[in-house]
Amino acid sequence: MKKRVLYWLQNDLRLVDNEILSELADFDGELDLVFVIEPRWFRQTNYQSKPYGTHKYHFLRESLAAFAQAVEQLGQTLHVITGEPEQVISHRLQKYDIETLVCTEQVGVYEQKQLSKITALCPQVTVKTYQQDTLFKAADLPFQLDNLPKNFTAFRKKVEAKPTFIAAPQQAVSHLPHPVQLCPDNLIADVATQSGVFKGGLFAAQQHCNAYFSSQAPSSYKETRNELDGFSNSTKFSVWLAGGTISAKQLYREIEVYELQNGSNESSYWIKFELLWREYFKWHAMRSGATLFQFKGQKHSAPLRTFNSQRFNAWCQGRTPFALVNAIIHELNATGYIANRSRQIAASCLVNELELDWRYGAAFFEQQLIDYDVAANWGNWQYIAGVGVDPRGGRHFHINKQTALYDPLARYIRKWQGDQTIVSTIDSVDEVDWPKM
Repeated sequence: MKKRVLYWLQNDLRLVDNEILSELADFDGELDLVFVIEPRWFRQTNYQSKPYGTHKYHFLRESLAAFAQAVEQLGQTLHVITGEPEQVISHRLQKYDIETLVCTEQVGVYEQKQLSKITALCPQVTVKTYQQDTLFKAADLPFQLDNLPKNFTAFRKKVEAKPTFIAAPQQAVSHLPHPVQLCPDNLIADVATQSGVFKGGLFAAQQHCNAYFSSQAPSSYKETRNELDGFSNSTKFSVWLAGGTISAKQLYREIEVYELQNGSNESSYWIKFELLWREYFKWHAMRSGATLFQFKGQKHSAPLRTFNSQRFNAWCQGRTPFALVNAIIHELNATGYIANRSRQIAASCLVNELELDWRYGAAFFEQQLIDYDVAANWGNWQYIAGVGVDPRGGRHFHINKQTALYDPLARYIRKWQGDQTIVSTIDSVDEVDWPKM
């Protein structure tokens, strides 16, 4: 019998710069490609949100459909199975006598526990993880993970000082081993019934990457990145980075090529700067473990915040006393995406004006954002709440000032009808609403 490998796909639905597929391309055996859709994604959590909302799930399905099409052209099959990963993967490993399990190393605590359970259920299987969701591998960092700098600036200076900075991305695979011969699984449902601002998948990711770096937008990025509206004002790479349909290494290399051809300036550097921010949050999440999700975060005491269902629901529906915040939430609910500045304003409102438990906002963003990334989302929310790694404490984006700076003519507010859903008062917080820690 030929040797068999199961590749458990997660946030790595791409052919370009996929180290696992590159290593398996010449594997003399059979390959099983599996993606697991978890039922828990569609159940409400303790924070009154679901891990997957409508836009986010549709974007995932588009990404899966594109990847399935890509590997089919290489003679392979993507099996999309609904169930608990511990059960699905372990059952498949045992049923088909698969000797090796490979997957991308995850920074989330929940995902790490899943892999540990699979390893315990299948002790006879060799498990190998690959660090391919980051610019660096742990061994390439100029410090041990336990000594990760306590702020981004120190991290950036250390990694930028390395003589060998970031490895070149790997080329797309041109062939793959034969698939494991087995019974068909549930296929990916038709995704053409809904259209959104963004299209998911590796083909759309590459198309956007080519279009962006064929324009002059990288040379003015720093001047436009804080705008609330306008597709070309920011890179939008986070949309495809989140699901791994394009890699951070590829984007970093694309920026360097652009600079060689067009010249470098502060704006082109700032794209690399923000990729390093993403990188810092990844390693911070890996080091933080469960504290990334705890109320007090990285601090010794919890913030003076509570939970009030009426206030939270008003924020989620864009019915606060603040027209700009309402418009931001309306756009998020309608499209699954908002600009980075919009995220900061909405988060600051929840934490500072509404005085709510930051974790509820983080969970709502997890549900709604198509570019949700566990490290960046929860890390940024901790920053706003003042329980993160920022030594200066929390962030307060004063809404009147932000409105004057970024929507002085109220065009964005009118576009997303933020002034039509204003409520005049904020309900008082009652003691019984304090969450149980």
